[in-house]
Amino acid sequence: MSHKEDNEGKRSCHRTDLYANIPRTCLPIVYHPDYNITFMGLEKLHPFDAGKWGKVIHFLKEEQFITDGNIVEAREAAEEDLLVVHTRRYLNRLKWSLVVATITEIPPLLFLPNFLVQRKVLRPLRTQTGGTIMAGKLAVERGWAINVGGGFHHCSSDRGGGFCAYADITLAIKFLFERVEAISRVTIIDLDAHQGNGHERDFLDDRRVFIMDMYNRYIYPGDGYAKRAIKRKVELDWGTEDSEYLQKVELHMEGTLNEVLPDVIVYNAGTDILDGDPLGGLSISPQGIIKRDEIVFRAAKRRGIPILMVTSGGYQKKTARIIADSILNLHRQGLIGGEAVEGEGSSSLVTHMMCSPASAGSTSTAV
Repeated sequence: MSHKEDNEGKRSCHRTDLYANIPRTCLPIVYHPDYNITFMGLEKLHPFDAGKWGKVIHFLKEEQFITDGNIVEAREAAEEDLLVVHTRRYLNRLKWSLVVATITEIPPLLFLPNFLVQRKVLRPLRTQTGGTIMAGKLAVERGWAINVGGGFHHCSSDRGGGFCAYADITLAIKFLFERVEAISRVTIIDLDAHQGNGHERDFLDDRRVFIMDMYNRYIYPGDGYAKRAIKRKVELDWGTEDSEYLQKVELHMEGTLNEVLPDVIVYNAGTDILDGDPLGGLSISPQGIIKRDEIVFRAAKRRGIPILMVTSGGYQKKTARIIADSILNLHRQGLIGGEAVEGEGSSSLVTHMMCSPASAGSTSTAV
């Protein structure tokens, strides 16, 4: 991979705040209000709902599944964290507003000073990236974890695209390989409507990573080079509906896990497969999405494999409600939840403080 040379001489394990210890009082659900992008309405120029992550949390609170006190507060990935995968040259290119405008597909960003672009656009994406890395560790510790954001599967070590500026999936996996002794094999289940060419490019020659990718064959990115990394490729036609889709998910999920039993699954759970999505081109119902997630989590639980879920693409206002409903269904089915209970008499404030990662200098060292 092209980033190897650029990162030559870098220590394999640096000090990081992203692997701090999280108390058992917290559910392994990772989020921060900084995930949401709001900046003079410019975010509305892209079909992506740049506030959907906060809406998911709102719905989960309404259903009394979570509180501010029992979810894990994400931290922003620092430059040293990003350099585990990204080239320094690529990170320097993000200091040009033109480059960020191209990656996010929001042309007016071109005309803004880069310090504003960094603060209002890239910082939220770095915080979501930090959240995915944190959720990777939590998944191994707790058996499951959900980053309410993340899933930037079009970004690789040295190039971004499709609203993806940082390679959070690759980063989470590389962190696990470097820092958790028990992790030597990872399976990526990518069920976003688009091909996950970013992580595919990053793991093209890495036999430790098995990739199953199921996507609309006719849409972006159509990256033939990256497809060489897919071990189980499922290409869908325009307008694929629930029955065919869910049958294929179940068949290929079972086939994937029967072929290689991984130490952890990274599940890219895009909701852009929803009927009417302006970019996905598929016709899956909300109930179909909820069932899809249940199939994936049930297959993992049956085999005792830890699973990390990220939410990835989804370009309709109603996708936030569907993501929340899916998480609630996973809980009802006994596939997630139940591990974290607030201490008797503990206040929301105290629990919230406990659920923030430990401060640097205590437990935030290399594992």
